[in-house]
Amino acid sequence: MLQFLKAVGATIVGLILFSVLMLIVGGAIIGAIASRDQEVEVKDNTVLHLKLDKPIVERANDDDISALDAIPGISAGNIGLIEVIDAIKHAREDDRIKGILLQPQYVRAGYASLKEIRDELGRFKESGKWIYAYNEQYTEKDYYLASVADKIYLNPAGNLELNGLVSEQVFVKGTLEKLGVEPQIFRVGEFKSAVEPLIRNDMSEASREQTNSFLNNIYQTFLREVSQSRNIEVNELERISDEMLVRRAEDALKYKIVDELGYLDQIHAEMRNILGIEDDTEKINTIGYKKYRKAFKPGGSGSDRVAVIVATGDIISGSGDKESIGSDKFAKLIRDARLNDRVKAVVLRINSPGGSALASDVIWREVILTSQTKPIIASMSDLAASGGYYMAMGCDTIVAQPNTITGSIGIFGVLFNAQEFMTDKLGITTDVVQTGELSNLYRVTRPLSPYERSIIQLSVEEGYDSFTRKAAEGRNMSVEQLREVASGRVWSGLEAKDRGLVDILGGLDDAVKIAAGKAGLEEGNYRLRYYPEKKSFLEELFGNLEEDMETKALQREFGVFYPYVKQFQKLQRFEGVQARLPYELVIE
Repeated sequence: MLQFLKAVGATIVGLILFSVLMLIVGGAIIGAIASRDQEVEVKDNTVLHLKLDKPIVERANDDDISALDAIPGISAGNIGLIEVIDAIKHAREDDRIKGILLQPQYVRAGYASLKEIRDELGRFKESGKWIYAYNEQYTEKDYYLASVADKIYLNPAGNLELNGLVSEQVFVKGTLEKLGVEPQIFRVGEFKSAVEPLIRNDMSEASREQTNSFLNNIYQTFLREVSQSRNIEVNELERISDEMLVRRAEDALKYKIVDELGYLDQIHAEMRNILGIEDDTEKINTIGYKKYRKAFKPGGSGSDRVAVIVATGDIISGSGDKESIGSDKFAKLIRDARLNDRVKAVVLRINSPGGSALASDVIWREVILTSQTKPIIASMSDLAASGGYYMAMGCDTIVAQPNTITGSIGIFGVLFNAQEFMTDKLGITTDVVQTGELSNLYRVTRPLSPYERSIIQLSVEEGYDSFTRKAAEGRNMSVEQLREVASGRVWSGLEAKDRGLVDILGGLDDAVKIAAGKAGLEEGNYRLRYYPEKKSFLEELFGNLEEDMETKALQREFGVFYPYVKQFQKLQRFEGVQARLPYELVIE
């Protein structure tokens, strides 16, 4: 009887929790739908509040689903880079917006994306308006953004990280050995170290050399820009960072890394003063970027268009999903833009570490065909390496940030031999009947023979020849010149420009202006159209719910080992001929 009552009680509790969950989700849906068409009024003396506390992606849904934050383990969407920049740009010309309150909280984005936001904030400040930054604690990325502000505030009990950049690589050779799985590797190029996590326990000298080079290049960009904003000599800033002299909030103030130590209410008091609000109890008019974007229409007029095709994620064959670049889907998007007479120019925005060499080539072909009929410009975001560079190399002009990661012109192939794992660990054996000597070539149930290896290696070498030849043609170099900067080597955007792999240092806005100029379009006389179309609100909502729940379940099960589990899952995409970055690149 007691067990029965326990079961009934548990069922009732479960139903109550489910009902609460549905109420929150339902409230979020109703709230978002109700606010979608609601007219937004921006009052005079308003402050644009940029709270950057979620992952920053290229584009995000504008609907407000922040109510979902009330559900433990669920995040309410992402922050759109393009949307944030658009809001800052419009606020610069909006007389009702007097300033910006910037709160970057554990910013999750690459340094190239952050530079685009930072540059737009700089232009906002140049217009004569003010920016205040506040945080309880700043990571290096948070501070990179905040350093552009007129005043930087830090909570007196908080801290600030300023100790240089680090890039850590994960190696799974030992894991594969314990499982009895042998990675059979095929590659071309001294620096094509994408396969090293499978066959080594540490970096090769070539991999360490290239990582050290581009990491220090990105670090120097960080130091140089912070130095200019904070009026601290680069050498002094580097000393403060290298010796990690900022260890407490007081240290940040002592070395002029921040302007004041204070609490949020003190920042509000300062803002009231600058806004001319005498009543201490009067609420400051603030507006978030998503709500603010509903108060204005995107600029431009006329029937002519510039198509901006945003390609984010691993490059794979087929349609792909929201985290990948499907060759079928993106080839069609580029083809549709080419055949649309209203589209006068195309910008291909790339944020990708690469992927399938074949899928990259399918997209490259559409880029080439488009370049023969109208301008097509590549805009590189945080990553445009290997297959990402493959997509860009056929464009008329390549634009990248100095801290973009690009290059990695090379390919590799992997075929896993799981015979030992299947036989010794699972007790599974196989047998075959085949009509030809090579009918059983691409199987994971046995090791390859030397002759079979030579066939696949030749295919990889031919793929590299094709990649470098097409890259040379796109960059107007000889193949020999191109191969001097290829071999799979990764470069920063600044290094890539010095070596002729990139034409111009800049962001998406620069790429759009170049595209419009080449098409003979005057500023303001054309409209921007972004592709692919954004997902509907409900697709975005339930997609996030499913993804977050799956992620949280894995994090609960594996704890601190979750990042390694995630890395191991990605190994499944490595089979076949690949053009991708050497490893899962994370710079902190």
